[in-house]
Amino acid sequence: MTEAASRLPRYEDAVRRFRIEDEIARLDGDPATAINAYVECCGRHTGGNRLALRAISAGGELREFTFDDLADMSGRAGNVLKDAGVRPGDMVAGLLPRIPELVALILGVWRVGAIYQPLFTAFGPKAIEHRLKTSGAKLVVTNPANRGKLDEIENRPRVATILGAGDALPAGDIDFRAALAGASPDCAPVMRKGSDLFMMMSTSGTTGFPKGVPVPLNALMAFGAYMRDAVGLTADDVFWNIADPGWAYGLYYGITGPLLLGIATTFHEGAFNAKSTYDTIERLGVTSLAGSPTAFRLLMAEGAAPAARVKGRLRVVSSAGEPLNPEVIRWFEANLAVPIHDHYGQTENGMMVNNHHGLSHAVRAGSAGFAMPGYRIVVLDDAGKELGPNQPGILSVDIAKSPLRWFDGYHQSETPAISGGYYRTGDTVEFEPDGSISFIGRSDDVITSSGYRIGPFDVESALIEHPAVNEAAVVGVPDPQRTEIVKAFVVLAPSFQGSEVLAEELARHVRKRLSAHAYPREIEFVKELPKTPSGKIQRFLLRKAEVEKRKPA
Repeated sequence: MTEAASRLPRYEDAVRRFRIEDEIARLDGDPATAINAYVECCGRHTGGNRLALRAISAGGELREFTFDDLADMSGRAGNVLKDAGVRPGDMVAGLLPRIPELVALILGVWRVGAIYQPLFTAFGPKAIEHRLKTSGAKLVVTNPANRGKLDEIENRPRVATILGAGDALPAGDIDFRAALAGASPDCAPVMRKGSDLFMMMSTSGTTGFPKGVPVPLNALMAFGAYMRDAVGLTADDVFWNIADPGWAYGLYYGITGPLLLGIATTFHEGAFNAKSTYDTIERLGVTSLAGSPTAFRLLMAEGAAPAARVKGRLRVVSSAGEPLNPEVIRWFEANLAVPIHDHYGQTENGMMVNNHHGLSHAVRAGSAGFAMPGYRIVVLDDAGKELGPNQPGILSVDIAKSPLRWFDGYHQSETPAISGGYYRTGDTVEFEPDGSISFIGRSDDVITSSGYRIGPFDVESALIEHPAVNEAAVVGVPDPQRTEIVKAFVVLAPSFQGSEVLAEELARHVRKRLSAHAYPREIEFVKELPKTPSGKIQRFLLRKAEVEKRKPA
């Protein structure tokens, strides 16, 4: 344990001392009677010229906004929304890049007691239409780059557009920027109860059509606890979450979480790449970085040389979205001199299992970590029985004993994952003897070969340790003798070419690194892997294609 880690609160003590009353006391409002997300994330932090947002435009211009600035902008946005007919409990969707007006819009929606729905800017019309239909949004706020997608949507809600210089306003749209300029910043926050909604999210759709995820104001307590205990965010940090706020991790923990703690967040409007990431870390002095393994593997692919200029600058790195491969952990330690910790969560529950930066406990490469204080995490078998160490089962939440849990079911849809007092995540894990949790895979991703249960994560992790491999996805494909065999889809590093010789070398590498039964018997070299817009590998698409290929003629 490092000297810094030894000064942190002990994980066991944090679990033992956890009281939901203490989390309520951290809020300005009372979830039982009157609370407002704008007040919690902005209004109560005004008056001291405190920095709230560092925003770098696509052209590289840096602008800084205080909480007072955001209070002014969100008050104006709230009045524009009210003039457009938005009332408490209504849905407002944002289809915007990472620009300051996005934060003003979100805070303005919350200020008037409405519900914010994020729309990822990479979505096409079909994805947008499904989400708007699910939510029944009254208004969509967008920009000219995304406005054309809405023309293809049947029965679309009213649209407000944030125009740039020289842009023409589409007929019938609200000129959002002009309306902001003419609106009053005085807008009284509408108080709600903790059970009232303030976000409407959507699942990522890795295994089916996206479902609506209602997020009540009570979730603020869980968001704050994650930022404090898992990210370990402090007032001295310069924080940057590179995840897009069109998705849960970016919205929950790139905007809501840091602002809730009164700590500035960072926006970078430009496209993600290694150079821009290192430029931003160096320019702003970023000390706490958060993102997904997909992004971090892209940094790895660029090699050690570009990373050298920021080596030692970062204090902590947090990873979420899919399991963090041990090779990424080793690379970050060697080339950036920073601990990168794996965190596990879902859109439905936020983060629940973490290797906590803010609490002291053992951290083991390949482990998802320990249950966040405020959650009781269990592993269940198919009959709903709680399992002990080294027994694979479904990671689940004990509802009655998890006071930070806030998800009660999908929007206007059945939720079979909730039954018998538990919420089942659908992810296969197992407890280690020390109480930490090892991730095996999605329940439908687990491969059964010759009686062995093989988790794709372990095989993928072994593959990307090889210098030829940038990314890998592993699935089980039908086999008449073994039920399934392991097949790997591999994206190679630029200096390597796919060949039978290389495929054999990779198979031997995994067999040596992992086991004699869990190596890929088939390897296919591909240019890219199918992913959700949030960057999660869609193994089910690869598996489905392989099943179709192997069907008898």
